[in-house]
Amino acid sequence: MNKEIFVNLAKLFNSHGYRLYMIGGTTRDYLLGREVLDYDFVTDATPSEMKEFLSDANYVFEKYGTVKVKINDIHVDITTLRKESEYNDSRHPSKIVFTKDLKEDYLRRDFTINAIYMDENFNPIDYCGGISDLNNKIIRFIGDPVKRIKEDPLRILRAERFKEKLGFSYETKTEEAIKENYELINKLNPDKVKEEIRKKEK
Repeated sequence: MNKEIFVNLAKLFNSHGYRLYMIGGTTRDYLLGREVLDYDFVTDATPSEMKEFLSDANYVFEKYGTVKVKINDIHVDITTLRKESEYNDSRHPSKIVFTKDLKEDYLRRDFTINAIYMDENFNPIDYCGGISDLNNKIIRFIGDPVKRIKEDPLRILRAERFKEKLGFSYETKTEEAIKENYELINKLNPDKVKEEIRKKEK
């Protein structure tokens, strides 16, 4: 991982009164000592606030809280901390609300191993036992597994990808929920399924 990208961006955000954290597969793979291919960061700054000091970024998806920036030919996603309401279409939340609280943001994430934040000093922040699950090679949903799958059935395919990619095992309730709700994959956009399969084959 190119640590300087994160360190320098974090300093930039700090100098304007905001915080920046590593999250998701970035933190997971960093802690596992794997090659970091995706640079995913979160911040308490909103896209409109980022425009004041990150003017050369891509703001096409700012309504979803996501800003894209390219640094040394590396693509970086920076997403504003947020809360999500109910999922009405088995894929997207009906409403997104920005927050400054990591404890509210982590609840919307899928698996414990993908909800570990890392601050600018590379100190992990873990509210759901993600580090323990990393150490024990466990894939576990955050919250009720059945509810998380019904919110977005694509999470079944994501779970399969992580299981195979990392050589991990499912936690019991996670495995049961996946087996009982596997047919929900049929509700997904076929293009999304193909995209997830492509990621699995990489």
